[in-house]
Amino acid sequence: MTFTAIDFETAIGYHPCSVGIVTVENGIIVDEFVTLIKPPNNLYSPFTIQVHGIYPRDTVNAKSFAQVYPEIQKRLQNRVVVAHNESFDRNVLAKSMALYNLDYADLNIASRWECTVKIYKAKGLKPTKLSDCCREMNISLNHHEALSDARACAKLYLMK
Repeated sequence: MTFTAIDFETAIGYHPCSVGIVTVENGIIVDEFVTLIKPPNNLYSPFTIQVHGIYPRDTVNAKSFAQVYPEIQKRLQNRVVVAHNESFDRNVLAKSMALYNLDYADLNIASRWECTVKIYKAKGLKPTKLSDCCREMNISLNHHEALSDARACAKLYLMK
């Protein structure tokens, strides 16, 4: 099992304020990456702040998505990508790339990623929120912290 798990936390809309990426080679986690990202104009929704606890003050000096993108690219390019509720994270990536005129096709990844929500729903698990799946599979989780979410997603995928 060789793949990359990713999780974005967003500030407002599809604009990320944090990304966690976990690289798995032959069933073993070999790399973890996490960083804050300064969203455009450092704007946040009060709702998202309440969800993940990241504030504008935390990202005021963080790199933009375009500045962080080389790290994302080197971890995703030519890989099987996994996310919990993949359509959300895939849209964050694709829309952020488009905002900075970066070509999604250059990543050479699937147009639809592997999705642990769909996998665990198909196994009959209900509900399938990340926290519920982790509780059921006995995986530790600091929910809505990007690296913890990505690591949990990777472990769920390994246990599928």
